[in-house]
Amino acid sequence: MSPQKSLGVAVIGAGMAGRAHIAGYRTASTLAGPAFGDDLPPVRLVAVVDAHEPFAVSAARRYGYERAETSWQAVVEADDVDVVSVVVANHLHREIVEALLAAGKHVLCEKPLAPSVADAQAMVAAAAAHPDQVAAVGFTFRRSPAINAVREQVVNGHLGEVRHFNGHYWCDYAVDPRAPLSWRYQGGPGSGALADIGSHLVDLGEFVCGPVESVRGTLMSTVTTRRPKPVGAVVGHGLAEVSQEFGDVENEDLVTFTASFAGGATGTFSASRIAHGLPNGLGFEVFGAQGAASFDLNRTGEFSIADSTAPGEINGYRQVLVGPAHPYVAGGLAMDFPSVGHGQNDFFVFQCRALLNEVAGGVGTPIGTLPVVPPLAHGLHNLEVLAAVTRAATAPGETVPVA
Repeated sequence: MSPQKSLGVAVIGAGMAGRAHIAGYRTASTLAGPAFGDDLPPVRLVAVVDAHEPFAVSAARRYGYERAETSWQAVVEADDVDVVSVVVANHLHREIVEALLAAGKHVLCEKPLAPSVADAQAMVAAAAAHPDQVAAVGFTFRRSPAINAVREQVVNGHLGEVRHFNGHYWCDYAVDPRAPLSWRYQGGPGSGALADIGSHLVDLGEFVCGPVESVRGTLMSTVTTRRPKPVGAVVGHGLAEVSQEFGDVENEDLVTFTASFAGGATGTFSASRIAHGLPNGLGFEVFGAQGAASFDLNRTGEFSIADSTAPGEINGYRQVLVGPAHPYVAGGLAMDFPSVGHGQNDFFVFQCRALLNEVAGGVGTPIGTLPVVPPLAHGLHNLEVLAAVTRAATAPGETVPVA
């Protein structure tokens, strides 16, 4: 695509994560500097789509998009849209993404890529049929400056050979049994906490430590087995007015498992949607032969590291404040100075910019130096890991290889 041609953007889904994409594109063109590139074409904020019209209208007005739509097909048919984020229920991903690709659009699909490995395989095949179009999957935590800083210490060998990754994603959106039934509670084992937040955790483990080779010891549990149905539309994980009618919860509230990385490290993972008092509790520790590091999403602007560079009497974990020496900060924040702070919403901005850079420069040849957004094939791999985790729940004591 010529750098002189403007890029028309649309977002399908105006719920919780959808709004982060909508806002992300609005800010993405303001990022500057060598990492972000200086040749991004003008970005037009064209359309917000949501089946619940008030959500679409509100988000379009709030973030300055030209129009609101209630049908994703309208975006498929729109001549003024080039790039589309798909941020809807997982079971809708395949149909929408395949239609967008067939219509010549570049696509960013939220994780998990699809409700099944078979659906994801079909989506990857559809993307392969359109090699000149960017078809990517969104794993937003890959854009955290602190997480990237930790990863750099692993990749450059400063921590030594990695021996153990311990990660958790603990949330409380399902603690209240009055929380309304939604698509997040339906779909069978593996489609609950594992798919919703565990998919992020697995990707984060692989981002830091390399690919997972096998899993074992999966335990899943469901605490609330029935939930009230909502009276109207529900945004994200929020509480809403509910009816007297109840429906069955079909998937897990909590999952734990262990994994073996191809590089030899062991992984221990825990994902929960019933962790009281933790709205968004993502964190991890990585232990190497010569050092260790940790990250806590509640403290996005810092990470901790321990190594043997200081004398023994003062050695131990130390806090590192994120600043322009770390990825994404210089030119990525309006005040790009140490300790100014940033949050998860900024990760979406960085992700949107990375996508637009690849669209502008061509598949695999983005402008700037930002890593490209992972292709759909990566989303398929993520689902293959989740499928192995799910199989291990019914194979106690067995090691289940990732397909």
